[in-house]
Amino acid sequence: MRRQIVWLVAATTSVVVLAFALPLALLIQSFARVGAMAAAQQEAQGAELLIASFHDDARLPDLLARLDSGTIPSTSVVTPSGQVYGVPIAVDDPDVVRGRAGTSYEDSGRPSGGVVVRSVMVQGMGTFVVVATVSRADLMKGVWQAWLTVIAIGVGLTVFSVVAASMVVRRMSGPLRQVASVAHQLRSGNLSARAETVGTGETRELAEALNGLAERITELLAAERAAVGEMAHRLRTPITALRLDAEAVADPELAGRLSDHLTEVQRAVDTIVKEARRGVRDDLVVDCDAAEIVRERVAFWSALAEDQDRPFHQEVPDGPLRVQMPESDLVDLIDICIDNVFAHTAEGVAFSVTLSRSGDSAVVVVADEGPGFQEHVGHGGSDVVGRTGVGLEIVEKLVRGLGGTFRTSPPGLPGATVAVSLPLAT
Repeated sequence: MRRQIVWLVAATTSVVVLAFALPLALLIQSFARVGAMAAAQQEAQGAELLIASFHDDARLPDLLARLDSGTIPSTSVVTPSGQVYGVPIAVDDPDVVRGRAGTSYEDSGRPSGGVVVRSVMVQGMGTFVVVATVSRADLMKGVWQAWLTVIAIGVGLTVFSVVAASMVVRRMSGPLRQVASVAHQLRSGNLSARAETVGTGETRELAEALNGLAERITELLAAERAAVGEMAHRLRTPITALRLDAEAVADPELAGRLSDHLTEVQRAVDTIVKEARRGVRDDLVVDCDAAEIVRERVAFWSALAEDQDRPFHQEVPDGPLRVQMPESDLVDLIDICIDNVFAHTAEGVAFSVTLSRSGDSAVVVVADEGPGFQEHVGHGGSDVVGRTGVGLEIVEKLVRGLGGTFRTSPPGLPGATVAVSLPLAT
């Protein structure tokens, strides 16, 4: 917008300057032409008076020569006998011929310049012809300098208007840029960002509307979290009752299966409660350092791995590797994958966690040397026992929601591998 307004002001000013400069330039040229022709007319009239007064005086040539010296026009006088005084001119010149015929005239449109012809009738002697000429340079004398001055003034006015418009637009666009910056902060998850209500009335109204929108978003997210948390807590009571009923079942095998199913349900409810208790702003922050988080989580699980004599290996880049994912979600992702290793493999089974960059994505791979995934038919299709329960479903949902990919190693093969790719932060 700023550039368009500046260009508009520059174009408008240029049109206005041209609208005044072009007529002014033509007027200057006309004044110069009129001034030069007026000088020629004055000198021709002076010669005409000298001829009328001293036509039979021997001093006439000197007087005419003195009249012509030091002036712009060049004056020639042709006597009836063909004698020429002043600037030499041919007696058969067209102007002289027309003057002898008794014609007096002026012409300023010739390519060579302008001319003033006066025919002076002297009784008893005949016709004297006065020819005063001005060159093309005399007609344009001072015009180019005046034009350059007009051009300089026009350019100066245009530059001044552009600078002034740029300063005004900068003052107008500054608050707008600040509002846009706040909008970007809100988009990135900083719901505490607020715009200053400064600038023009429209800008202040926009800032107030944006602040109100941020407040409303915060309220809605808080209400959503509260509703989900309340629902999750309500689910815990019937789950606890079902667990007590399952423990009262006489058949040990059936009781074990029911307990396992309730454990999965309990984990799902715990995940919901954890999501409900997460801070509103944490849920919107989509930028974190995956390398740092992977190192922290591997260090966290290393204590349990040492207790179980479980070898582990990690490969993490030395520098930061930022991904478009909330930090809490990435922590959950890694914890779920490593927890599956501890939950579904025997003690002493090795595992590894690697983080690498592939194109515009970061790839996290958690692999173990256990029995791998096992197929079973359930829920109308092929699935993997235990390893694609609630935990990995949460992982897959998180990853695909961010535009990443989720894959596991084929079932039936030794060793289980979970690999996810996350888009890098821009």
